[in-house]
Amino acid sequence: MDFDFTDEQRQLRDAVQRWAERSYPFERRRTIVAAGGFDAAVWRELTELGLPGLTVPEAHGGMGLGAVEAMVVHEALGAALLLEPLLHAHLSSALLQQHAPPELQAAWLPRLAAGELVVLAHVERHSRHRLDASTTHARADDAGRWRVRGVKYAVPAGDHAAAFVVPAQLHDGGGLALLLVERHAEGVRVRGHLTQDGSRAAEVVLEDAPATLLSRAGEQALAWAVDVGIALAAAEAVGVMERALALTLQYLNTRRQFGVPIGSFQALRHRAADMKMQLELARSMSYYATLKLQAPEALRRRALARAKVQLGQSMRFVGQQAVQLHGGIGVTDEYEIGHCFKRLTQLELTFGDTLHHLGELSRRLDEHAGVAD
Repeated sequence: MDFDFTDEQRQLRDAVQRWAERSYPFERRRTIVAAGGFDAAVWRELTELGLPGLTVPEAHGGMGLGAVEAMVVHEALGAALLLEPLLHAHLSSALLQQHAPPELQAAWLPRLAAGELVVLAHVERHSRHRLDASTTHARADDAGRWRVRGVKYAVPAGDHAAAFVVPAQLHDGGGLALLLVERHAEGVRVRGHLTQDGSRAAEVVLEDAPATLLSRAGEQALAWAVDVGIALAAAEAVGVMERALALTLQYLNTRRQFGVPIGSFQALRHRAADMKMQLELARSMSYYATLKLQAPEALRRRALARAKVQLGQSMRFVGQQAVQLHGGIGVTDEYEIGHCFKRLTQLELTFGDTLHHLGELSRRLDEHAGVAD
């Protein structure tokens, strides 16, 4: 079996890396954080490259590429510590294609490809990563129009989104459903804020906000969306860890102690080698996560939980070792490695932390422990 990338996938990765090196240096990122964590000019540049529409079908104005191409792009942008929520644009594209009715796809996929942002708003204050723990409610009025009431937290770039995909319990007892709510609709209040890694998020309050039904099979659709998000976040985390390792090796080879580079000390070389090993473990599980997205649901969910556990362990190890090997400079705002650590910490918590997915994996094990998967 050939696990190598195609020439087109390598060219895509190289093009994204060139853009990041030329247009998204660390100093620009620091400026964006200071200005609020989202830069409309950067989003326009990404849109001009066609990246928000990367996985949108050509019939709807996108590039029509697949999950592997998305993985390649997010790995490259992870190394640049991208703040803008391209991950969530790709998640919404996958969700709409897989679960939305044709008329909703026709209405929103072209807008996604054109750079309008649709984000998943599923986190609630006491949900603790559980997808079925929604206290938001939706009901249909006498004219058949849907209304949604509830509060969602940590919505990525929520104050810059055009619309939200909102899980809500149906008032008629039909269980969890997904609905699409436009940000500027009546009854929608959004309060944006910075997150700990410098990116943008928001609290979204819905007070009988008008909505469009996306899917009545809400739990199934939401699980699919989260699994896509895990695969994309895994790819991004690999890119961040690559950057952290490169910065650490550079520091070990230039910082001198007792007249020699500290990278010549055997104990520090062993720690750097362990970082590289954890990076490669994470990379292999990132590939595994992407390749399992089209597997049957039970197998897919188990595979993505495995990937998130390994990525969580690798992110924590690489981030901590990178900061420790840098010493005091590793926690300063002026130096890049601390920002890598913050990004890895936030990615470890995104779509469920390591302990949550370890529990999910344990719950899904059967008699043969899944070793044949």
